[in-house]
Amino acid sequence: MAAEEHITQATYDRLSAELEELRTRGRIEVADRIERAREHGDLRENAEYHAAKDDKAKMEQRIVRLATILERAVIIDDDSLSGDTVGTGSTVTIRYEGDPADQVERYLIGSIEERHGDVNVVSPGSPLGAALLGASVGETVAFDAPRGELRVEVVAID
Repeated sequence: MAAEEHITQATYDRLSAELEELRTRGRIEVADRIERAREHGDLRENAEYHAAKDDKAKMEQRIVRLATILERAVIIDDDSLSGDTVGTGSTVTIRYEGDPADQVERYLIGSIEERHGDVNVVSPGSPLGAALLGASVGETVAFDAPRGELRVEVVAID
C-alpha cells in the first residue's frame, strides 16, 4: 500500500486548487510559450524554446507530485491536535541532549506541503519524527541517526 500523506483540510484545498490551475491555465500558458519560441527559427540554438520546454517538464513533474499527494491524502483534523502530545500536524520545539538550554529547534511533524514560515518539516515516518510521535513536553526520546543514537527533549508543542 502507498504511503499516506497526512495533511490538513486547508492544505488539501490549496493543493487541489494548484493542481487544477496547473492542469488548465498552466498547460495552456506553457504551450503558448513553446509555440511562440518555435516561431523564432532554429530550435537547436533557441534558448527561449529550451527554457519553455524545461518549464513544461517541471510543471508536469509538479502535477504528478500533487496528484500523488492528493490521492494518498488523509485529512488530519486541526481540532484533534491537542498540544499535550506530539502528533502529525504538531509543531514541536526540541533540544538535543547536551545542547545549551537556549539552543532549540522547531519542527513541523508532517508533509513538506504543510510547511509554513521558517519552520523546518520532519516526516512522521523519519527516525526523528517517529520518535517524537506521542511524546509529551519534558519527555526525552531517542532515535537512530547515521552517526549513532541521538536523544532530544521535547521543550514545547504548538
